[in-house]
Amino acid sequence: MGLIDDSLEFVSESEGTPPWKVLVVDDEPEIHQVTRLVLGNFRFADRPLQLISAYSSSEAEALLREHADTAVMLLDVVMETDQAGLDLVRIVRERLKNQFVRIVLRTGQPGQAPEHEVVAAYDINDYKEKTELTAQKLSTTMYSALRAYRDMRTIDASRRGLEVVIRASTEVFAHHQPQRFASLVLGKITELLGVEGGAACFRISHPNGKLPDHFQVVAASGEFTRYLKRDAEGALPAHMVQSLHNAFSQKKHVFRDDHYVLHFMDSDETEALLYVGEAHQLDEHSHRLMQVFCSNVAIAYENLHLNQELFDSQLDMVYLLAGAAESRSRETANHVRRVGILAQMLGQLHGLDEATCEMLQLAAPLHDIGKIGIPDAILNKPGPHTPEEMVVMRTHAELGAKLLSGTRRPVFQLAAVIAQTHHENFDGTGYPAALAGEQIPIAGRITALADVVDALGSRRCYKEPWSDEAIRKFVVDQRGLKFDPALVDLLTINWGQLTALRQQLPDD
Repeated sequence: MGLIDDSLEFVSESEGTPPWKVLVVDDEPEIHQVTRLVLGNFRFADRPLQLISAYSSSEAEALLREHADTAVMLLDVVMETDQAGLDLVRIVRERLKNQFVRIVLRTGQPGQAPEHEVVAAYDINDYKEKTELTAQKLSTTMYSALRAYRDMRTIDASRRGLEVVIRASTEVFAHHQPQRFASLVLGKITELLGVEGGAACFRISHPNGKLPDHFQVVAASGEFTRYLKRDAEGALPAHMVQSLHNAFSQKKHVFRDDHYVLHFMDSDETEALLYVGEAHQLDEHSHRLMQVFCSNVAIAYENLHLNQELFDSQLDMVYLLAGAAESRSRETANHVRRVGILAQMLGQLHGLDEATCEMLQLAAPLHDIGKIGIPDAILNKPGPHTPEEMVVMRTHAELGAKLLSGTRRPVFQLAAVIAQTHHENFDGTGYPAALAGEQIPIAGRITALADVVDALGSRRCYKEPWSDEAIRKFVVDQRGLKFDPALVDLLTINWGQLTALRQQLPDD
């Protein structure tokens, strides 16, 4: 539903807007004729009237169902029954749930329906005797009724429009993935505005206050998807490109007749422009609601940036700590990064929820944190360990779990589970508890595979890196023995992601 959708009834006083619907309900044809004669040239807010006639309450009920946007009903009391008009009032308010139509009761027999009783008992808006309704008074009554209807519709439209904006804003605030943020906002803006043409996002990094040479499309919806990763200058008409430049240089939203450009900036002076094409002209209420939504998006954009900064800082700290614990050198700094990313990838392929996969990226690199308690002579020994040294080396699993279990933070709790179980084998021959199969937590099974696969491809003090073919053969041979068969299958199917990651993050 768009903010300018007919169902939200945003009232505009410009030419071309639909007429006000007025339902005349009376069993006397002469009353209809006189009403049309008096109100034939009547206008309110530069809009004429559309007079609709009903000659009974049942006919009026059917017409009100068909024309739910009727603004005023001029209603006779006595028609097919003495109470037909009053019964229709209850039907309109209670059965049809129409609280907007202004009901003006007109009666030629006031004794049948005394004014003080009717006004007290029925939800009507005016009471007139037909004998007192001169042309002037009928016009005055119409002005009053239409003004009340317009104001009620405006208030209701603002309320419902604000509810739509709040719902959309809530979804934006709840989104924490930067790569999807722009697409979500684009979708919500096109939804709110009812735009069919689509929208495009232009991200500007480190502009330093200077006008960039090009505005590149980084996210798009609708017809603008064909412009992804292209420059606006070569894709959009000149007047639209000019709007992008104006929004950037003036640091504010730009609203044109056929398009809008929305400007956002965070505290790091990273900017984004959202272009909405083939848009309808916003009326005053819709414009204000869009401003509210844009303000909320700006806050969410800033929060997203701050959250990402915090996440990146935490990730750097985890990598530094894990790398130092693993070898007390920078030899394996990228190894722990890759293990985290591989664990996240395997979690996604396995169907784990998004939050768990994100925690895996942080927790998996800490799998060998217990090595911080292993003597240097054993940890960095070139060549195989003696049985006694192996006993000491294997204590790092439980030591790591103890170090990490002292906090209630979910990431460190998961890291403790991983540290404890990443050396367990699927066939039960691992350590420290000889767990087998699904007795081993899925995070431990995932990290075990990610760790071994990446370590085999890295140079160590005791070995040279294995070839890609040798690593793959080892993993397949250990399917169901050392590694979870399902995870091995997922990895082999997506092996290209593993090799691409090593190319992106090579060992130092």
